[in-house]
Amino acid sequence: MSAPAVVVLGTSTARVRRRLVAAAERIARAARAETVVFSGWSGEAAEMRDLWRGPDVELVVEEDAATTAQNASHTVPLLVERGITRAVVVCAPMHLPRARWIFRRIYEGHGVAVDFARARVVPTPGAVVWELAALSVTARQVRSELERR
Repeated sequence: MSAPAVVVLGTSTARVRRRLVAAAERIARAARAETVVFSGWSGEAAEMRDLWRGPDVELVVEEDAATTAQNASHTVPLLVERGITRAVVVCAPMHLPRARWIFRRIYEGHGVAVDFARARVVPTPGAVVWELAALSVTARQVRSELERR
């Protein structure tokens, strides 16, 4: 079985982006990943790529995704076109339940098995509120992305 890709989800917080990249570096080394995909809009993905100090792997930047559903739907073709059939998605702990639900629906429909890893980030009250609010639109966002692709 081939090495998994590591997919790192963007966030608006610079401190959390640093933690996500550090976790992705550890995972890439342990899994012997050959590809790391950074996904996020407004410069998040490029900033995470610039923070990378991990192994010498292909670094892919996906800069158009503004939602978690878009992170999944925009990165899956990048994996499929490279023949990658497994991915490890790296996110903040509060984001994990929603990311897991979204990525499984989108990735597995394209033949990409997906696992998840949490970065070492202490959840803030704002992160809790954000995730609770996002739950109300998650199913609609996934449906929209599945219909679009």
